[in-house]
Amino acid sequence: MKFAYMAYKYLSGVLFMVLFPAYRLYGHLRARNREELRQRAGIYPHHLHRKAVGSPLVWIHAVSVGEVSAASSIVEALGRQMPRCRIVFSTTTFHGYAAALKKIDRRATLVYAPFDFIIAVRRALMTFHPDVLVCLETELWPNWLVEAHRAGVKTALVNGRISVRSIKGYLRIRPLMQFTLAHVDAFSMICEADARRIEQLGAPADRICVNGNAKYDALLFQPDPRLIEVMRKQYGLTGTEPVFLAGSTRHDEEPAVLDAYQQVRKQIPDVLLIIAPRHVERAAQIKRLVVTRGLPCQLRTELMESGGNRSAPVVIMDTMGELQATYGIASIVFCGGSLVPLGGQNILEAAAWGKPVLYGPSMDDFLDAQILLENAKGGTQIRDSADLATHVEFFLTHPREAEAIGRRAQEAVRSNSGAATKHAAVIQQMVMQALAPKDKR
Repeated sequence: MKFAYMAYKYLSGVLFMVLFPAYRLYGHLRARNREELRQRAGIYPHHLHRKAVGSPLVWIHAVSVGEVSAASSIVEALGRQMPRCRIVFSTTTFHGYAAALKKIDRRATLVYAPFDFIIAVRRALMTFHPDVLVCLETELWPNWLVEAHRAGVKTALVNGRISVRSIKGYLRIRPLMQFTLAHVDAFSMICEADARRIEQLGAPADRICVNGNAKYDALLFQPDPRLIEVMRKQYGLTGTEPVFLAGSTRHDEEPAVLDAYQQVRKQIPDVLLIIAPRHVERAAQIKRLVVTRGLPCQLRTELMESGGNRSAPVVIMDTMGELQATYGIASIVFCGGSLVPLGGQNILEAAAWGKPVLYGPSMDDFLDAQILLENAKGGTQIRDSADLATHVEFFLTHPREAEAIGRRAQEAVRSNSGAATKHAAVIQQMVMQALAPKDKR
């Protein structure tokens, strides 16, 4: 096991040395990336270090936008349990950092996470001297976790999940994972299946607990009824038009969505289709696809420039951070990443708004959410584009049934809150353990 880690440590160092010059050049060409580059190399400006001085200090790491949402509810809960606790919060992406600025900035020192290269992680740990290092969901970085543990920092994985898809890859490097997991002090997992999988990878069974999904807690505070009228005006809606929203779609799903939409439009001509691709840089490509179908189309940015003067039955979102609010004006929602074998997306974001949610057969990454909604009869799995068309048409022509299933979905989310407080309690326990030796001295 140690050999596997030493091999990883050596190879990660070689890759860093080979790739870093190109990444550095890219950073200098784009002003936005220069500070990010320095921080990812483990070099943090003095004002950030000064802001985070104090003990106890917890470093919480979430990779991107989705994890930041769950992390925000855990940070809130930790603040209630340990008001004097200092928090350093890191992400690895620009969009994750931007989301953290909105959700967490006033409660933490925001930074970019170091590359998982031995020198970078050592610099980062020596700069902030955290008492506890917390990684969210699937963020298992061998060098960072091992070096933290060796430096006397308590380590934890919270809101942890290991999907059916990802465990296959992890099992191929099980010796490395087993060595890494031996250096993690606590595993606070989302569900029993996640707990079994992390144990299968080598996590010590006596360090594993199941505490639910903190994303449920975060979702409860996101739906704001005041946003509905704002979004209706921005999309040129009077409030009576049906809206079919396809959120977080991936490559090869848009043709299926358009097939379904064109079928539905034969019976419901005034239905508006909003497509929100998972990666907004694909918006122009999707627009070309829509136009080849003979459908008028507008980008969300074009709609904004026109002051909400919508002239097309199809709108493609090419903006970041608006999908959650846009769910509020949807009549029916399809969540993407599920008609292709990519593990799905978070169907609870739409469910929290009380919307009927459709999703495909690939939901490996969100099985707990799928089980939650289906047990509450608040979610519907579809097979293909024809099945999607059938269900969209049914819900749009049977508003009472749509409202009932949406209400059950929303109640399922509400009834499963409280996970953030449990995950925060695990962190608090780690802090107490970290400080105990210091108190004795």
